[in-house]
Amino acid sequence: MLKNKNTESFLNFRKKHPEFYYHGFEYRFNERNFEVNFHFSIGDEYHFHPIHRVSLPTQLQWNKMDAQELDQLVFHLGMVELVSYWKASCSPRVIIKPFRLSHEQIEWWKKLYFEGLGEFFYLNDIQISRQDFVEIVCESERTFKIYDIKEVSSDIVMVPVGGGKDSVVSLEVIKGIDISIVPMVVNLRGATEESIVNAGFNISESIITKRSIDPQLIALNQMGYLNGHTPFSAMLAFLSLMVSRMMGIKYVALSNESSANESTVVGTNINHQYSKSYEFENDFRSYYQKHLTKGQEYFSFLRPLSELQIACLFSRFHWHHRSFKSCNVGSKQNIWCGKCSKCLFTYILLSPFIPQNQMEIIFGKKLLNDISLKPIFEELRGQSATKPFECVGTIAEVELALNHAHKEYYTEVLMKNRKPQSSKDALIAELHNWNRIHFLPRQFEEQLKDYIERCWN
Repeated sequence: MLKNKNTESFLNFRKKHPEFYYHGFEYRFNERNFEVNFHFSIGDEYHFHPIHRVSLPTQLQWNKMDAQELDQLVFHLGMVELVSYWKASCSPRVIIKPFRLSHEQIEWWKKLYFEGLGEFFYLNDIQISRQDFVEIVCESERTFKIYDIKEVSSDIVMVPVGGGKDSVVSLEVIKGIDISIVPMVVNLRGATEESIVNAGFNISESIITKRSIDPQLIALNQMGYLNGHTPFSAMLAFLSLMVSRMMGIKYVALSNESSANESTVVGTNINHQYSKSYEFENDFRSYYQKHLTKGQEYFSFLRPLSELQIACLFSRFHWHHRSFKSCNVGSKQNIWCGKCSKCLFTYILLSPFIPQNQMEIIFGKKLLNDISLKPIFEELRGQSATKPFECVGTIAEVELALNHAHKEYYTEVLMKNRKPQSSKDALIAELHNWNRIHFLPRQFEEQLKDYIERCWN
């Protein structure tokens, strides 16, 4: 019933609001801060002014940039930001005023919007093709210039930190390279701050950004306008590219892993983690190198690894165990809610590596002993039509973790009738796996390989 209603709303909103506008942006500097205000609108009726603020860490200075280059980078951040507002009405035409995109660029953006909104379309029962869901029209004659960057610092790497286990592993492992690390955070919260501090860094030496959602969007959602998941990691990609360039940093090391490539809906390309996938990483690198800047290196440091390998690595960093949080539901309170798929998945994935009594302290309870989590448990194991619409690992990884959990976990109710595997061969083989499809620069690849070999042996 809900899906049919949303399908009808989709058609009605497209008819009522045929045009969505990207009017432009304004930005300003001061000595330590940069702020950009975007302007979008649904026709002339609803206007949005989302804001991004960037704070300069104490050890860095703003890099001197050509005004055209900065305008281009800001504009592209707006191109990915606008999808959060466009999806309220799904207007059939998007009119771009600040710059002129080529046909190739328009097709690139249509792919990102369509694939990044796959979950949104699926949950709202919207069936439409990539070519038909939106037309992008540019009214400006202003074109782009490609900048070949020479002065970026190759001895600094920016590492976005989310407060979960993945970025913690990146921080701790990259520390072994002779390179300066600058943590970067979007909307600082308790877990991200603690992850940075526990890894030995100072908040004052980190890049802190704040992304503010225009309250008009929330008001529209309350009025019945459409809502749903958007490709946050794509926004992070363009934000990271812009910020690293503004501060003269060459390397941006994300913490997306090979497990992000698996579809969320069985038998489809719909992936909650599309903008964390290798496909997007490849597309993004090709796009900015062809249309914006040469000399920057955006890559995912953990791409050669699976979620299970990362969990094993994370288990070694015991000083982070009480502070990390991967729960979106409890993020504002800096807690594990103990009821969502992220909580249960993380609990399962760590069960082969961290004893049950320690995990109970971390999560506040034995999650596999909660019968109310059985539906999520079945989704994670691939016994439903879809995996949870969250950033979780593969079905195979979940089964492998359950088969090799510490023996005390088998007393928990959801583990009934399961027995631990007598042989550890399958787990050991997975922990020694190495995905060769990645973009790690040599020194980063060598460090990760060396760390894994020392860790596993």
